Amino acid sequence: MAFRLRIGTRKSVMAMAQTTEIARRLSVTVPDIEVEIVKFDTTGDLDQTSKLLSHGGKGGAFVAQIRNAVREGRLQAAMHSLKDMPGNEDTPGLVIGATLSRDPPGDVLVLRQGLSLEELHRSGGKGFRIGTNAVRRVAYVRRLLPQVEVIHFRGAADTRMRKLDQREPQRLPDGGMTEPADGLIMARSGLERVGLSQRIVYDFPVTEMLPAIGQGIVAVECATADWQTRQILATINDDVAHRSAEAEREVLWILNGHCNSPVAGHAVITGDRMELRAAVLDLASDRLIEVTRTGSAVRPRELGRAVGLELLARGAAALIEATRPPDEGL
Repeated sequence: MAFRLRIGTRKSVMAMAQTTEIARRLSVTVPDIEVEIVKFDTTGDLDQTSKLLSHGGKGGAFVAQIRNAVREGRLQAAMHSLKDMPGNEDTPGLVIGATLSRDPPGDVLVLRQGLSLEELHRSGGKGFRIGTNAVRRVAYVRRLLPQVEVIHFRGAADTRMRKLDQREPQRLPDGGMTEPADGLIMARSGLERVGLSQRIVYDFPVTEMLPAIGQGIVAVECATADWQTRQILATINDDVAHRSAEAEREVLWILNGHCNSPVAGHAVITGDRMELRAAVLDLASDRLIEVTRTGSAVRPRELGRAVGLELLARGAAALIEATRPPDEGL
């Protein structure tokens, strides 16, 4: 008898591409499986004006609704971009059953059609407006291109590109409007998923801009007690991505980073060793606290804990607290 797996996902082009890939891989590893993809209009997709902070961060905006459906038994699994999943909280009753092999984790620059990287370099960024919604990217852009104006810019990857090229002003949470953006900072993996990687004009190396915790990793979440689903999802789990995710998310746990924290991290496994680099930035200045350590690849959380504790010892807590929402419940 075929096993029927109902997996929830957002309706965006990128989310659907990720979920379709999960279904394809399961069809290879699990004979006779039937996968039904259930689409959700999440709060963050319906409201593309407000800052994500108002919805409880990415977790509240993109994850909570689909998670609740798993908890209630309406789904067997949920697809998430790992970087959207809160890492500073327990998730009672839920577990990550699989992580797919990691897509390129880095950030990239795209420019409006007709503009060039040479023009940006010549101007030193003066007069250019770069759009992003991620506080981490805002902090890095202010360090790398201090003359650039950073503007609030939200939407799915393909939607953002359309808005960029059509020079659409962005509505601000306070009701005002921005000027049109000249460029965007985005995840390479997202652009590749929606077939727009040809628009990339610059790849930021991790030495310039560390990615978000878990960036480039697709996670499949299920109920902790649902052992049948867990066994099935384990057939598509990528061990390297899973251990990298554990190390990076342990940093976030130790820091007690919240939904507005400019925290970054990236793990690389070579043989039986793992190198983990993580950073906390200050939005109000150019201060950056960065730690790199190497440890055993079979004990990723131990390495993540060591990196997180060193960041705290070097003053990271004060930078995080400076960005914590006053009504912290995130």
